[in-house]
Amino acid sequence: MALREIRETGDPVLNKVSKKVKEMTPRTKELIGDMYETMREANGVGLAAPQVGILKRIVVIEVEEGETYTLINPVITEEDGEQTGYEGCLSVPGMTGIVTRPEHVVCEALDENMELRTIDAHGLLARCICHELAHLDGHLYPEIASEMMTNEELERREAEESEEEA
Repeated sequence: MALREIRETGDPVLNKVSKKVKEMTPRTKELIGDMYETMREANGVGLAAPQVGILKRIVVIEVEEGETYTLINPVITEEDGEQTGYEGCLSVPGMTGIVTRPEHVVCEALDENMELRTIDAHGLLARCICHELAHLDGHLYPEIASEMMTNEELERREAEESEEEA
């Protein structure tokens, strides 16, 4: 496995639509392993193949340590509810946005064995699935954020809010 370069805002690959994966190959298995390693090294919870310059419909997610999701050709089949919160992205470094996403999604995807899997996701996992699947269609979260701020502005805001609560 190897670390891959994370593409950042302005890189045209991030605005392109990814292609479906037709079969599992040794190169695709290597890509998935590299994506997990790259995501963990960058302290992320999700990573889509376009973020490492590969236009394939592959996403890796690990919102809780050891609970991994490899999603190949993922599709959201159901969504409901609403959650609004802070969101960041490894491809948009130093920034945070306020984004509204579904509270609950059902996602169908192939796993690393090319077997169909259904994920019933709530909360952070649902948010992460929506965020990462948007990458596969060439979209980044700032397009739908109601507000953007630097990470420093977020830290100041959170400090002020905790002072007000005290």
